[in-house]
Amino acid sequence: MSSLSQDAYHKVLKLFPPSPSPAFEEPDQLVKHWGKAWGVNSEIGKLRMILLHKPGVEMKCIKKELWNDEVGAIIAPDRSWYWRDKEEPDLDKMIEEHEAFAKVLRDNGAEVVYLDGIDPDRPKAVNCRDVGTAIPGGFVVGRFAPLMRRGEEQRASMSVAKLGMPIIRTITGTGTFEGGNFMFIDDKHAAVGYSQRTNEEGIRQLREVLNGMGIELLVIPLTGFRLHIDGCFMIVDHHKAIYQPENVPYFILEKLKSLGFEMIQIDRRDTANPINCVPLEPGKVIMMEGTDYTADILAKKGIEVIQVEYSEIQKNGGGLHCSSLPLIRDFITY
Repeated sequence: MSSLSQDAYHKVLKLFPPSPSPAFEEPDQLVKHWGKAWGVNSEIGKLRMILLHKPGVEMKCIKKELWNDEVGAIIAPDRSWYWRDKEEPDLDKMIEEHEAFAKVLRDNGAEVVYLDGIDPDRPKAVNCRDVGTAIPGGFVVGRFAPLMRRGEEQRASMSVAKLGMPIIRTITGTGTFEGGNFMFIDDKHAAVGYSQRTNEEGIRQLREVLNGMGIELLVIPLTGFRLHIDGCFMIVDHHKAIYQPENVPYFILEKLKSLGFEMIQIDRRDTANPINCVPLEPGKVIMMEGTDYTADILAKKGIEVIQVEYSEIQKNGGGLHCSSLPLIRDFITY
């Protein structure tokens, strides 16, 4: 290349300088380059798109003759799944409950999308929250700790990629991370549970991503055999959270209070877990039937609760929060 053409080339380049800003995850940039404002930055932004898996043929592998008295559940011979009841699943009832849940989501403005191609020996797939989590700009693909669910991450990757959602990170190496163990507190703070389902290496990889977005990640050590933080507390409105005191470390309660949160204790008389809920927008949540006492408390705080029947699906070891994964919420800035 001659010096003259090199000169001309440099002049052209001056017209097209590198532009690190605005950031990838800015909503207008996402819409412009990726078609939608992908991701979430809170638990309460208006819900626009959510991932589900409707129970299907995979539930038929559960046979009551596999009941294990010692464990108190039906257990697969190869320990690839468990079912918390002596009777086999009522698949028709599970589908009815799941479709009623999906209808409430749609009636409140959410687009419901489904996981692709679950294998017939994966009855835990309905609990799709744990395949990963949405963050500002896209999706973090998790990595299951128990072998019984390892591989479902690939289905999740294919499903979100097919939608056109950016995959920001995949947990790799020896890291483990499940989506039920992650929660946004506000747009600058998030929490992750440290338990047998999410280890230090998984947390390190997640923190690496969030640090680049200016989001502080708080680590909550879970007690005993508790798996996920979605049984500890949940954000239900601007600066309002419901919680179960013995499941939340004191330093987290103090941190939430310092951020201006009102902590609302759930009512122990409820027969279903109110914390395992799905916020639809600020001050409006879906809860399972059996949460009347806490729903009354929230009503007095100006928070609307929609209840749905979910008793059959709960036998699979999860509730509404466990079986749904928000992909898009309106971004909220505090």
